[in-house]
Amino acid sequence: MSIIAGFTYNETDPGLCLTGVFNNFKNKNYFLNNVWSDKGSHIALGFSSSSSADKQPMESVCGRYVLVFNGKVYNQLILHNQLLNLGLNRSSQEFSDTEILSASISALGIDKTLLSIAGKFTIAVWDKKNKVLTLARDRMGEKPLYWGWSGDLLIFSSELAAIKAHPKFEGVVNRDALTLLLRHCYIPAPYSIYQGIEKLLPGHVLQIPLQGNLSKSKAASSKPYWSLNQLVEEGIAEPFNGTSEQAVNVLEAQLRESITEQTSDNNSFGAFLSGGVDSSVITALLQSQNDLPVKTFTLGFDEAGYNEAEHAKAVAKFLGTEHTELYIKPDDALDLIPHLPSIYAEPFADSSQIPTFLAQQLAKQYVSTVLSGDGGDELFGGYNRYIAAQKVWKPVQRMPKIIRHIAAGSLRSLSPNSWDRLFEYAKPILPKKLQLSIPGEKARKLSEVLMLSSGEEFYRQLTSHWTDPVSVVINAQEPITLLTDSAAWPKTDSLQHSMMAMDVQTYMVDDALVKVERAAMANSLDVRVPMLDHRVVDLAWKMPLNYKIRNGQGKWLLRQVLYRHVPKQLIERPKAGFGIPLASWLRGPLRDWAESLLNESRLQQEGYFYPAPIRAMWLEHLSGKKNWQYHLWNVLMFQAWLEVQ
Repeated sequence: MSIIAGFTYNETDPGLCLTGVFNNFKNKNYFLNNVWSDKGSHIALGFSSSSSADKQPMESVCGRYVLVFNGKVYNQLILHNQLLNLGLNRSSQEFSDTEILSASISALGIDKTLLSIAGKFTIAVWDKKNKVLTLARDRMGEKPLYWGWSGDLLIFSSELAAIKAHPKFEGVVNRDALTLLLRHCYIPAPYSIYQGIEKLLPGHVLQIPLQGNLSKSKAASSKPYWSLNQLVEEGIAEPFNGTSEQAVNVLEAQLRESITEQTSDNNSFGAFLSGGVDSSVITALLQSQNDLPVKTFTLGFDEAGYNEAEHAKAVAKFLGTEHTELYIKPDDALDLIPHLPSIYAEPFADSSQIPTFLAQQLAKQYVSTVLSGDGGDELFGGYNRYIAAQKVWKPVQRMPKIIRHIAAGSLRSLSPNSWDRLFEYAKPILPKKLQLSIPGEKARKLSEVLMLSSGEEFYRQLTSHWTDPVSVVINAQEPITLLTDSAAWPKTDSLQHSMMAMDVQTYMVDDALVKVERAAMANSLDVRVPMLDHRVVDLAWKMPLNYKIRNGQGKWLLRQVLYRHVPKQLIERPKAGFGIPLASWLRGPLRDWAESLLNESRLQQEGYFYPAPIRAMWLEHLSGKKNWQYHLWNVLMFQAWLEVQ
């Protein structure tokens, strides 16, 4: 586990400054701090690691480049053999990932090297000849990289807390980004919680000239070295044309190759296992490639509707894994919550961050590396919203607009509570399929859907918590994101494919992967994601939509791979998320903590939120009239973060 960082400087001693940055970071897991600086160009690069074997910053053999690297190269042996053909004569055992990349950049250049890597990484390369700093991030965004300007100071790091620790960092909260947190529960790239600091987009490279004109340096912008949109459009234009059986064979073979590469350097590995499709297929293939039982881990809850531990146990028993489970209590969440702001560096409000962290804490007791099933939903059509696009939006968009507006008005003529009471009275005479849970909330959502004018709006509605966050955040404007910029959407053959492509570039990168990676860093655990191998991603986008969603069910192709190894009856059940019983916890064991953060005078004094709508929502939630768990958690996570700044 490591952190990279760097900055430009004037008179400040770069060694003292970077050492101070790392020391102020105060993470006990990182104890090795190395610094390199170019006094002529006033740039410094730093590296902090939990391993004394990692020798960085590293100068290339040719003497032109200096680089710092954070991450893991899975196809190191392939790259090494390619370099041997170019004249290298050392054995693979003598090469670290950084040495391989240094040699590759010297021989092939930066762009070709980036495209050759299968792995997760952020990298910074200083070109001493051309006086250009290059920053780059892996294709899928598994590893983070923050960068920006604080006055005339350029600063970057794979760890936001390291940037915050720089003595010249201003640290002004970006109120516009705060509106995005309320809408999505995360802050999407390129924005961050701080003014002037951005997240480098996945698959992007940023080249900053640092000689001469400062305004030219500040005008530098990132560009893609790899484009998901291009991959999506090419895959849809030239789809896989084999049989279903051939498609299953090809996908299984590629997943096996990815799993083999990601476990070949480590004997201490395991897998997360929820009993769902994604984690089960990774675990099944991993176990089939190992003679000894693979260590698997899962979490359980006592609350009904949230516990998948029994399903995971059944799959583990069938596969013969060495299975460990941990049941979470409300006190576990209470103990963890004060640490969430330091774990996630900026406000982050996906409540499944709690079980994710605890699962990784559990796994770390037994292994150093663990495989995850992340990516399966986005690549193979697993989320319920893809089904909703077919079942809800298709018939809605066929309705004349005037009819939609009349229907929406009729639904809104009764309050959600009135709809709930009406359905309760009518329950004895209603057919079973019309005996809905929370009918008032469903009526409200349907009325909103009826007023939408496009599939893009439908998708944005489904991915929003606060639909008008500007009305809650003081002195803020909601910025444009990939989701609201129509030009950023790929051209696809269906709304479902468009939604999946945008999920890969937004929700997956800035929510799912942030959740996993930040918890992994805090636990010094290496989490690897075979489905995000770019070769698996490429294959997924070549598959037609009916290989992903079939008969109202997602992940058809992935399921066929799984059913070769695990009986169908162990897997088939309604989809459940990796969540916690947040609504009831906020009314119970978390109530006092939440009340202190949502106190009206406190909100007024801090000056970030208008207190009235938040207090009204909090009281409605406590009364049980409505479930505002996600809206409130977004606010609470900012408040908890602000408290420790």
